[in-house]
Amino acid sequence: MRYPIPAGRARVEEVVLRSRFIITAGPASSNDEARAFIAAVRSEFADASHNCYAYVAGPPGSSAQIGMSDDGEPGGTAGRPMLAVLLGCGIGDIVVVVSRYFGGTLLGTGGLVRAYAGGVKAVLAALPVTEKVARRRLAAAGAYHWITPVARLLPQYEARIVDQGYAADVTWEIEVPEEQAAGLAAALIELSRGEIEVVL
Repeated sequence: MRYPIPAGRARVEEVVLRSRFIITAGPASSNDEARAFIAAVRSEFADASHNCYAYVAGPPGSSAQIGMSDDGEPGGTAGRPMLAVLLGCGIGDIVVVVSRYFGGTLLGTGGLVRAYAGGVKAVLAALPVTEKVARRRLAAAGAYHWITPVARLLPQYEARIVDQGYAADVTWEIEVPEEQAAGLAAALIELSRGEIEVVL
């Protein structure tokens, strides 16, 4: 499985009816990472009226590891609209905190929903993104004359050797994207006409 994830942090600032919104986004591949990110932003903006958050710690759209908080805003006006934007944005392993400094003018429930959802959309537009590729390792062993053919085959499967040993045979520990593992194993066996042993 591969999907877009944040390549780092991004921060944008917006002012809505004199209320200042500071929106911070970053990577979070687990609940613990999300909580640590939220705690760090909260301590940075400890004097903010509200530090609302939402996160999706998993593949885009997955609700297995999600979280949200209105942090004192009227129920459903901050965390829920933020989470809705994150679940629909196509990016996984992501956390966003919106720190609001109240400016003296009430925004109303509709105004709050628009401000929080809009803030998340704005920070997503500024967020650097990379691709997360689930990888796995496989082990292989074969005669020395297979070293060069194996090395030539691996790039076709986005695979790389992480360890190579030399005894009676050559042993390889190979890292490969999960969805390519079975194909690479079959290709190694076919290449060597069964001489290379592969353990998935």
